[in-house]
Amino acid sequence: MDTLLLQAAIYLGAGVIAVPIAQRLGLGSVLGYLLAGVAIAPILDWVGSDPESVQHFAEFGVVMMLFLVGLELQPRLLWDLRMRLFGLGGLQVALTTAAVALFCLTIGLDWRLAIALGLIFALSSTAIVLQTLGEKGWLRTEGGQSAFSVLLFQDIAVIPMLALMPLLAMPGGESVVADAAAHGPGDTPFSHLPAWAQGLVTLGVVGAIVLGGRYLTRPAFRIIARTGLHELFFSAALFLVIGIAVLMTAVGLSPALGTFLAGVLLAESEYRHELVSDLEPFKGLLLGVFFITVGAGMEFDLLAGNPGLIIGLTVALIGVKGLILLGLAFAFRMKGRARWLFTFALAQSGEFGFVLLAFAGGVDVIPADIAGIAGLIVALSMMATPLIMIVFERWVSPRVRRPASPEREEDTIEEEAPVIIAGMGRFGQIVQRLLVMDGYKPVVLDNSAEHIDGLRKFGIQVYYGNAMRPGLLEAAGIARAKLLVVCTDSRDRAVELVHHVKQRYPHVYVIARAASREHVYQLRAAGVDLAIREMFGSSLEAAQRSLVVLGESEARARRKTEAFARHDEESLQQLFEVWDADTDVFDNDAYIDKARSRVVSLAEIMAEDIGNPDDDPDHREDL
Repeated sequence: MDTLLLQAAIYLGAGVIAVPIAQRLGLGSVLGYLLAGVAIAPILDWVGSDPESVQHFAEFGVVMMLFLVGLELQPRLLWDLRMRLFGLGGLQVALTTAAVALFCLTIGLDWRLAIALGLIFALSSTAIVLQTLGEKGWLRTEGGQSAFSVLLFQDIAVIPMLALMPLLAMPGGESVVADAAAHGPGDTPFSHLPAWAQGLVTLGVVGAIVLGGRYLTRPAFRIIARTGLHELFFSAALFLVIGIAVLMTAVGLSPALGTFLAGVLLAESEYRHELVSDLEPFKGLLLGVFFITVGAGMEFDLLAGNPGLIIGLTVALIGVKGLILLGLAFAFRMKGRARWLFTFALAQSGEFGFVLLAFAGGVDVIPADIAGIAGLIVALSMMATPLIMIVFERWVSPRVRRPASPEREEDTIEEEAPVIIAGMGRFGQIVQRLLVMDGYKPVVLDNSAEHIDGLRKFGIQVYYGNAMRPGLLEAAGIARAKLLVVCTDSRDRAVELVHHVKQRYPHVYVIARAASREHVYQLRAAGVDLAIREMFGSSLEAAQRSLVVLGESEARARRKTEAFARHDEESLQQLFEVWDADTDVFDNDAYIDKARSRVVSLAEIMAEDIGNPDDDPDHREDL
């Protein structure tokens, strides 16, 4: 059997099985890949597969990820990050290195070894952190941008760290040090050149990437796009990333840094979205394999022999880095949630730690026994990151999210009106504006004091308070009101409010904003008179315009849209009759059967409409 095919089947199969399970348990895809690697480690030993050889290939996923991140960052935004990039990133690396080195010195390690370990543990996982921040939608937040700045600085700092390692060689490794000093951190095609010539070559390559990314790639992609061959465009994108990585490696620089720079230069290109869509799946696959190799490469024999020591050192590393990060977050005046996201996201070690460990071992900086323990600490801290982020998301974030005005008392309502609006977001504002334009003056309630203060600057009267609090609705005149419009963002609070009002004031007509079909069913069960899906109307309008663009007449497109809306409303009622609040719709056979029958009936209605073109006045005019 072909060994390569067997390895591919093992790695891909492990990811396909483990990741959905991890996602279902709320652990995230990264931890799923890591656990998959741990699970298949015995199988890889049995078939004679070396995870390290696959890991070197899969590390290209990190390179591609930084290219895609660069595509999302415009040069102006990168310039805005300069203070965080060098100030925040530089301080984080320096302080963490110093803290780890000081600890190593106190336990009797040589100062050169202490500095080397400090540099290794100062790095964080670019792959895991950016993957997690991207999945959660946190990358563009203040905390996410600060974390990204530090990660980018760390990736840049890997180059001087590699150059420094041979100078930290332990006594007895003089021959290795001399050889490493002669060739630098890696033997490149230009290593034989004098230092000044190597510098010129390096500057030339970086300049070529900058100029090519700015002036040559757009015309090249424009020519390729004209061929209409999607696979050719994908090949060109892949060639661009691989070619830049090869050039940067040839001059001894980080390929990740080069591809990131190219991505930034293409951030304003008209082909940016197509590049992202083409390379995103390939990047995800390589990163998944990379995480699997990290899990499979863990030395469990060493861990079993020293579990307390290794786990204790891992927890200590996370704690020390966390304290340093938190201190920097305060020093750079990050606010609330951003401060803690920054701290929790970067508290682990990173994949470049494996690169530095391998190189440091090769130049006699770190002995093999200490390198094995350090490698386990790096791997365990990386595996702990998804769990740390779960703690942040579920327990820390809800508690540190700054309330608009925590001690502010609810407003005293001084008026009554036939209409009460609960919630003054985008949905509620439109309802309020139309009613006011027609001469009504509704009483508006909202529980975001900061939002209310902003609205009052525009002359909009909004009362601060929780509509569910006993007495607030009564003060607003709910007993004499004709209409309550529930526009709150919270699905559960909307259902609770509808149920409360319909139980005590059944004469009040209640219109509620619904987030989905399921939410419509919940609101109807609570007694709502009319539930309006927040995006249904705009989606219908988009669909109607799509039909016109595709060649339908205005009248026929409008008629089809109206028919669809009527059919959908009927479907909602029929599906509500078989809906069960205690059963997931995907497990409700009656619901599924009814939904399938409604799809068939809709197709029949649309077919009948198509078969009567003579009824279309626009069609008759065309004739």
